[in-house]
Amino acid sequence: MSTNNRVDKVVPVFPWFGMDIGGTLVKLVYFEPLDLTPDEIRTEGEILMNIRHYLTSNRAYGQDGVRDHALELNNIQLGGRRGNLHFIRFPTSKMPNFIDLCAMRHLHTLTFEIFATGGGAYKFEKDIVEKLKISWCKCDELDTLIKGLSYLSKLNLKECFYYEEPQNDANPNKHPFIFDTKRPFLLVNIGSGISILHVDSERNYRRITGTSIGGGTFLGLSCLLTGCSSYDEAIQLATEGDSTKVDKLVKDIYGGDYERFGLPGHIVASSFGHMNLPEKREQTTKADLARATLVTVLNNIASISMMCARTENVDRILFSGSFLRINDLSMRILAYAMDYWSSGQIKAIFLEHEGYFSAVGCLRKFIMDANGYEHDHIHSLQH
Repeated sequence: MSTNNRVDKVVPVFPWFGMDIGGTLVKLVYFEPLDLTPDEIRTEGEILMNIRHYLTSNRAYGQDGVRDHALELNNIQLGGRRGNLHFIRFPTSKMPNFIDLCAMRHLHTLTFEIFATGGGAYKFEKDIVEKLKISWCKCDELDTLIKGLSYLSKLNLKECFYYEEPQNDANPNKHPFIFDTKRPFLLVNIGSGISILHVDSERNYRRITGTSIGGGTFLGLSCLLTGCSSYDEAIQLATEGDSTKVDKLVKDIYGGDYERFGLPGHIVASSFGHMNLPEKREQTTKADLARATLVTVLNNIASISMMCARTENVDRILFSGSFLRINDLSMRILAYAMDYWSSGQIKAIFLEHEGYFSAVGCLRKFIMDANGYEHDHIHSLQH
């Protein structure tokens, strides 16, 4: 028995991983221990150093992979151990290479099971089990998403943020937001499509609704309209474009504001409303079309989210999903739409570790399952 009145469980051997294998990207979180005992260093140290060498460089996941160094959480406590939490992403197309390298470099030899989520947790299960000889535990995507969100929002006090002036391109005034997960909120998860959840706690949530018009819609239409071939290219085009050359605004119809209903002239009255006119089509660029596509999709998401928030009587909407990863433009468009249409009553909140929450949720489930812990010990970061 330990002095804190808890029966000690067997701490799982290192390494500790959590994985979210999506249709486009693999998100991997890796806990690097800093408090190895002399016995652990003697029996496991060399292999652990080898794992660290490959997972904190790009050798394990190819030239297209990225270790998000800016997101790294240092000197945290997880499962009773102290260490650094690394965030790595690479194309799902490279997953077979990653499996082969783990086998070749024996990166898997110290672990006995890995918790994973996403469609790839099913797609790659056979190869992983056969080649790595480990237990492969598939997790529900929404469960791990909310568990990861709950954990990181407590661990990192600057995890959540909002924009005070999202329409100000020069300085949107990004501010940290202390997020209390014990109060109900909406979670709008933006992937290829949209799921909207009412969350009371990490164990109590329900899906309210969703829409098929999401990130996949933006990318698909952008490819059709502009000839671009990737998400990053489509977002870059949208950043450079002017949607007002494509969309019909209130002022285009009324010559100014529609005062009776409080509609200012700059609000979109009809998405792509100018594109029925040949002269307007001739004046638009690919960047304009990409920007209009983005605005159309995001305005739709904001409108549905706001109606759900009012129906559910909540005043906080947390937007998540890989669509928002490194996508400041989309976050600011959403923030402005929510702020305007709710008259400042409903706040749009965003997340620093966007895209990694399900992987973190998998890591938590691994630790809790192996240790028998009902709750993690959380050491909050103050910086």
